Amino acid sequence: MTKIAILGAGKVGTSLARVAVEAGYQVDIAGSADPDRIALIVDVLAPGARPVAAADAVVDAELVVLALPLHKFGHLDTGLLDGRVVLDIMNYWTPIDGEITEFDDAPEGTSVLVQRAIPGAWVVKTLNHIGYHELEEQRRPAGSPDRIALGAVGDDRAAVAQVLEFLERIGFDAIDGGPLANGVAFQPGSALFGAPYSADRFRGLLAAELDRAQIAA
Repeated sequence: MTKIAILGAGKVGTSLARVAVEAGYQVDIAGSADPDRIALIVDVLAPGARPVAAADAVVDAELVVLALPLHKFGHLDTGLLDGRVVLDIMNYWTPIDGEITEFDDAPEGTSVLVQRAIPGAWVVKTLNHIGYHELEEQRRPAGSPDRIALGAVGDDRAAVAQVLEFLERIGFDAIDGGPLANGVAFQPGSALFGAPYSADRFRGLLAAELDRAQIAA
């Protein structure tokens, strides 16, 4: 059974944990508190997942998911992520994160900055452009006519391929959006953010968003 580590035991983390468990993954989930303090939350909201410390969660994990507020990323022991494929599903929200100057001025997207902070990992941006409640509501079996698409971008092609397989397995058509800097097309304010689209429509909007970003640059 493939192991997924989710760092963040909030609504996003527990929703993804439920979906991943149902897709057949072993899921370890870690919050900022002691594992014993989130055990009941995980048992109720993500049955089948295992509450553990972050250091234990990442051991033997094929994928590590950053499902925490972006401003808390700076408090994470980034050494834990060395040699890991890391899914950055975080978004920069000033009402939650406050004003973070480096993220205010990030023309290549916030995930590029996350990658620079963890150079020993392979960062793939994905799942940030769908609401946590939609993870369960919108997933469909492969071949379903109303199956929607999710994108993934990253500079390491093997890492992106792993993430695309994960997206397909949890119930979505997976779109390779290219290098990590293309993650700007998934961020809040883009046409792709928070809207369910078919694979063909997703590809078209992705191309349009990237053209717009290039013009703005």
